[in-house]
Amino acid sequence: MKQLTYILFLFTMLAQEAVAQNETIVFTPQWTAQAQFAGYYVAEAKGFYKEAGVKVRIEHPTATQPAMSRLRNKQCQATTLQLCQALEIVDANIPLVNILQTSMNNAMVIVSARGKNPLKQKGARVGIWSVGFGQLAICMSIKDHLDYQWVRFAQNINLFVAGALDATLAMSYNEYYQLMQAGIRMTERNVYRFCDHGYNVQEDGVYMTRDYYEKHKEQARRFALASRKGWEWTVAHPEEALDIVMRYVNREHIATNRVMQRLMLNEVLRLQIDRESKKREFRLRPDMVKKASQLMVENHMLGRQIKYEQLIGTK
Repeated sequence: MKQLTYILFLFTMLAQEAVAQNETIVFTPQWTAQAQFAGYYVAEAKGFYKEAGVKVRIEHPTATQPAMSRLRNKQCQATTLQLCQALEIVDANIPLVNILQTSMNNAMVIVSARGKNPLKQKGARVGIWSVGFGQLAICMSIKDHLDYQWVRFAQNINLFVAGALDATLAMSYNEYYQLMQAGIRMTERNVYRFCDHGYNVQEDGVYMTRDYYEKHKEQARRFALASRKGWEWTVAHPEEALDIVMRYVNREHIATNRVMQRLMLNEVLRLQIDRESKKREFRLRPDMVKKASQLMVENHMLGRQIKYEQLIGTK
């Protein structure tokens, strides 16, 4: 009888695993189609996901359905998040697991108008993304008693270029180049790079809810390995990767061009190299989790410390 019970249990477990393996992972990057997500497009287009035995479908967010909302509502099973975003979400009692880390460096900058130093513009009107991403800037503003007036924008540089803002946040792989193309002069005086001032906290990683991850560990592992392979192929074949990126961009009707996407890709790949090891490590660093968590707790952006172990999956 015990043997029969064991056989039935084993059969049930194998059946559940087979069902899980046959499920499709819907992956939603945190933004619209662009070179920031080149490795995932390559993994899908080159068949790396299929080779790994995992079904993946990439679906981008919309204005009414941002990536995290899709994850909460189970419209996708994986998304990309910056580390600070992930900490806020875990603090809100939504457990997450980081299955792959691509960013090893922080890309955020503040660009001031009229060549002024951002650190000498107390009370300045500063543009910040309405969907998030500016947690470290808020910490810096509080810590240095700058009292910035945050003005939220959706996704472009128009307010700053029009002169309605004293400064704006930008990503070094995205809005930074848009500002340059708009004729804004970039100097060491008016550009503040967070990574050079004690705020070098990792950004993009791939996350799943812990509940989904615990039930689909093998799928998550295969998805992560195939995604990493996509990024490694991108490093070795940047122009071919750009061809793939532009297919996704055109399919999604994104207003951009290959020149802009090449600049973005080059910078994203640079940010993947760890400053200390000089390698692409594809891992979440415990020290950076600790730094980000401490900064955000000190500045009342988190109600508690979030530890590295809370973001890592179990074996």
